[in-house]
Amino acid sequence: MKELITQGGPLIFILLGCSLLAVGIFLERFFHFHRSTIVVQDLLQGLGNLISRKNYAEALHVCAGTPGPVARVMKAVLTRHEAERIELKEIAQEAGQLEVPRLERSLPVLLSIAYIAPLIGLLGTVLGLVDTFLPVAQNGYATNTELARGIYRSLVTSAAGIAVAIPAYVLYAYLAQNAKTLMHDMERAGIEIVNLLLQSRQSVDIVEFKEGARSVEEKRRKAAGGGPVIVK
Repeated sequence: MKELITQGGPLIFILLGCSLLAVGIFLERFFHFHRSTIVVQDLLQGLGNLISRKNYAEALHVCAGTPGPVARVMKAVLTRHEAERIELKEIAQEAGQLEVPRLERSLPVLLSIAYIAPLIGLLGTVLGLVDTFLPVAQNGYATNTELARGIYRSLVTSAAGIAVAIPAYVLYAYLAQNAKTLMHDMERAGIEIVNLLLQSRQSVDIVEFKEGARSVEEKRRKAAGGGPVIVK
């Protein structure tokens, strides 16, 4: 490894810096996604029980104590739980859009490293070939050993550039897939939390309707001289 770095010239150090940056970005994003990943179904089930009892304060507390963008989208919707369906959907969409840049942070840099590293390696190869054949152009001759040594040194940077680019792109693809999974979870959570809020309202309307119907029927029965009637 030390010999390759020595043979590759100054561009090798640039490629080494790119590789270290790629590893740093991957580790930071990996742990960020790991902390942000939750079991959405379990959270929805717990919030559904609280929403059915109209315990919105406790539901907000649960969302605030749960890390990740999914919980933040739910919290944004619960904050305006009294709004209409269209407004609730817009709140969920806006909250999700605000979370997307956080999920994709530093991913373009990782993708750029995957694209640029081979070009840096190619540049090193071209510069190495120029240095190799420059004495031939000036003196008119060069030994096979000198040519082979120069070509070998020039190809080192190309190999290093490809060696940096391939892992960088693989790491980018892995992180991008994790980001897409979290975006899907946010979208699902936003739809589900809106549906839960609307279902809780409908259940209240049904109970009020039954109570009102029972009261009217009892009054009618009493006026007719009969007993109370149970409305199912």
